[in-house]
Amino acid sequence: MSIRQVAIYGKGGIGKSTTTQNLTAALAESGKQVLVVGCDPKADSTRLLLGGLHQKTVLDTIRDNRLEVTLDHLVKTGWGGIRCVESGGPEPGVGCAGRGIITSIDMLENLGAYTGDLDYVFYDVLGDVVCGGFAMPIREGKAKEIYIVASGEMMALYAANNICKGIKKYAAKGDVRLGGIICNSRNVDNEQPLLRAFSEEIGSQLVYFIPRDNIVQRAEINRQTVIQYRSDSGQANEYRALAKAINENAGFAIPEPISQDRLERLLLEHGMMETPEYKI
Repeated sequence: MSIRQVAIYGKGGIGKSTTTQNLTAALAESGKQVLVVGCDPKADSTRLLLGGLHQKTVLDTIRDNRLEVTLDHLVKTGWGGIRCVESGGPEPGVGCAGRGIITSIDMLENLGAYTGDLDYVFYDVLGDVVCGGFAMPIREGKAKEIYIVASGEMMALYAANNICKGIKKYAAKGDVRLGGIICNSRNVDNEQPLLRAFSEEIGSQLVYFIPRDNIVQRAEINRQTVIQYRSDSGQANEYRALAKAINENAGFAIPEPISQDRLERLLLEHGMMETPEYKI
């Protein structure tokens, strides 16, 4: 069985890293072998899995290690046996952060990181698909499955729609597909119906709706995923259900981004914009 390579995109601050780490913890708990590749220069995509330990990034390892770099230099084992890599980035103000992703993935492939017993590789990618480097996992066909983390907020949906434009572009040249939208709830009005409507508009699906619960923040303060911090909690079960939905998902599609006017109309239809000039 081939390795499922998954990229997680979404607006900055929407909770991609938190969602990815809790999702992969649930997959690992169910017996899946998982590798997480952090594609953010802040190198915080694996913090909860490693108990707060910020591992040395691929770029820092290359810069500092004069010996031959091996997988042991790059991969650290976190909670549940999850293998963790942080691509890192250049020094602030120097170079392109997206290059770190390209360098990291190429090196991991050359060193044989994607062989053996792996079931999943997850790429936790910074922000929108606006830079060639950050688009690399889908541009080069490394990730076949894309999920977008969003909420019912205007800018989160704007970013999701923008990401769909990138996915559609690269899907025309390969077999990358959108697996759906994951809602990381912000408790805004009519959020779940809005996300379902948006997902249908772009020709995809709402894969899962993660309710908002402050236990997530408490777990983060304790440098743990919710699965580890409070395994018997309702929120832990939500992440288990998300993992099941991802594992069993067969609904992959090339998205059809909508216009800005149509996006605003969806917000209006679901009662998200109430100023006089936007009333229907």
